[in-house]
Amino acid sequence: MKIVLISIFKVILKIIYAPLKLLKTKNQIVYLSRQRNQKDIDIELLEKAIKEKAPEVKQVFRLKMIDSQLSSKIKYLFYMIGDMYYISTSKVVILDTYSIPVSCLKHKKDLKVIQMWHALGAIKKFGYQAFGTKEGRDEKISRALCMHENYDYVLAPSTATGKIYMQAFNVDASKIKLCPMPRVDYITDRNSPAESFFKQNPGMGDKKIILYLPTFRKRDTYVSQMLKIALEDKTGYRLIIAKHPLSEMKVEPKYLPNGEFNTFELMKIADIIITDYSACAFEAALLMKPLYFFVPDYDEYMKDRGINVDVREEIPQAVFYDADSLMNDIEGGNYCFDALYGFKNKYIDNFGESACEIISNFVVRLIGE
Repeated sequence: MKIVLISIFKVILKIIYAPLKLLKTKNQIVYLSRQRNQKDIDIELLEKAIKEKAPEVKQVFRLKMIDSQLSSKIKYLFYMIGDMYYISTSKVVILDTYSIPVSCLKHKKDLKVIQMWHALGAIKKFGYQAFGTKEGRDEKISRALCMHENYDYVLAPSTATGKIYMQAFNVDASKIKLCPMPRVDYITDRNSPAESFFKQNPGMGDKKIILYLPTFRKRDTYVSQMLKIALEDKTGYRLIIAKHPLSEMKVEPKYLPNGEFNTFELMKIADIIITDYSACAFEAALLMKPLYFFVPDYDEYMKDRGINVDVREEIPQAVFYDADSLMNDIEGGNYCFDALYGFKNKYIDNFGESACEIISNFVVRLIGE
């Protein structure tokens, strides 16, 4: 029944889209996202770089997060009509998630679609890789919705990640464009918010800050509690928890900093970073700070989702299943930076120039074709 309804839905979209395709193509880029309601650092940096190179190009932002509520999904159905208008009148589409109108509709031949995924890599399996798993998408419904089709290019920060993306997005090697994400420039720019942070958080300056960045999963509250208990009597440390944007986990005020600081700024402040299956690991590795993987649910997660990057092999000295053992290692201070360096270089290539330069030059060239 669901497949039949999807087929009818796609027919309706095509009927709506047909007259829109007759509209004149403008010197325009449209950014699409169902991951957020406002620009993130990647979009902001890319927008600025393109504006400097091609100020005559109009940049439009269609950013609409969809939550689990039915009302949100219904509103998005109407929002898609606006998406279709801007897709039909643009030369380039840049998206960071799956887009129904991009993948389900047939577009003008000169339209170029770039998938700039919202993470710097993929430790956990997703997309086509996760079919048949507990946390993955339903394969029949995903295929009916043409998931991740119509991409001309998929941006990947390394050859290793490019191979993962080929599977996850079901594309061949010709569609993989090797280049770092704009956020790489931001993370490595050496500009630290430390002065503002410690001014707003007095008393933290004499402690080692541990930043915990859990991935989105149902067990995040349970796993976080293990860390909280292990740190209860560690007076020389302060735990900060930055939950996933889609997580419904409630974080007590004592584990949140004062002030508005994004995840990347917190990474710059932190002395130690702990994650699990989150792609934040790649971003944290750029800073070459002690990075740990706390995975007490490893076996269960492998059954529920599966992973692309087995951190037990990549950086085994930093993988822990028990919170007390993890804290003992942190207090010991004998971190293996050689393993971290190898991990970083494998999954984030050194392109020798600014990420924004590479991507903006590429996009401007596509617009001129």
